[in-house]
Order: sequence, then structure tokens, then C-alpha cells
Amino acid sequence: MPNNTRSDMSGDTTKHSTVTMTFRIEEGIMDVLRSESEKREVSLNTMVNQILRRYAEWDMYEPKVGMIPIARPLVSALFEHMDEKEIVEIACKVGKNAVHDIALFMKTRMDLQSFLSWFEMRIKTSSIEFSHSRLANGRHTYVIKHDLGYNWSLYHKTLLELIFNEILQKRIDITITPTTMTLMFDE
Repeated sequence: MPNNTRSDMSGDTTKHSTVTMTFRIEEGIMDVLRSESEKREVSLNTMVNQILRRYAEWDMYEPKVGMIPIARPLVSALFEHMDEKEIVEIACKVGKNAVHDIALFMKTRMDLQSFLSWFEMRIKTSSIEFSHSRLANGRHTYVIKHDLGYNWSLYHKTLLELIFNEILQKRIDITITPTTMTLMFDE
């Protein structure tokens, strides 16, 4: 198996072993994949690898951990009709344990690196935009643009503070608005 080098969105270069494999794919599906790869300006091979990676790292776990897809307008409306006390209570009583258990099941351990890997995949699969920078001193900054309202931000702020403080034993600073969240923490 040859070693290939891959560059991710942050510019990091990592080595991945690859395997040459042949599959029979329905013609209609192949047409859709070719068209989509052209729209995204990525090779068909890259796009198929992205699809398979998403399945292997996320999609196959969703039904096993009890996750369901839900429309963004519905999420926004549900959070909008709750008061701040209810939001914090749900994050404390249900959210923290549910997220911990899901991340642990999917990553098989709960440390900072595995949680961040899970967290980034969750954001990506939710079609939420984010940027992540890591300074040489180990300071991480995430800026998450969600457009789901203040209560959605408050829920995730509470949830992340609980996970970082109680489970990961890390201090985290979170600033929220109705459309964004900014997370800052040290490794």
C-alpha cells in the first residue's frame, strides 16, 4: 500500500495509506457524483473519499447513538420558544451527558483531541460554518456561525462549559451572539 499525502482545510499535511479498489456503481449515481465533483471543483476520487470518510466517521454512528436529522427552521423555532432558565437546565440535565456518551461511543475515548475531532465533525455534518485557529502556544480559537438564535448559542455555551470544565478539566472562554459563538481555550 503506497503512502499518500493529504492536505486538510487548515493546511496540515498528513500521510494516509491508500488502497486501490474497484466498485460497480449504478450509472445514474455515477452521473450525480461526477456532476457534483465538477461543481465543487474537486476530483471524483477526492469526493468519493470524503463521502466514505463521512460515513465511516459519522453517518454509521447516528442511528446507534440515537441521533436524528432535524430541519434548521425547526431547531431554531424550538429554541426560540424556551426561556434562558429552561435552556440552561436542559444543557445541564440532558445535554452534557448525552454529548459525552455520544462522543465517547464514536471516538472510544474522551480527551481533548478526541472531543475536538468529534466536535468538528458534528459541526461539519450540521452544515454550520466555522473557523479554527491554533496558535504556537497551544491556544485554540473557534468561531462558529450558526444563525440559529441566541438560545441555541446559550445552550451550546452551557453544554461546552460543562464538558470542558467537568469532563476535560479545561478552562474555556465562550462569547455568544444570536448568530455566532467564539470559543477560546488552551491545550
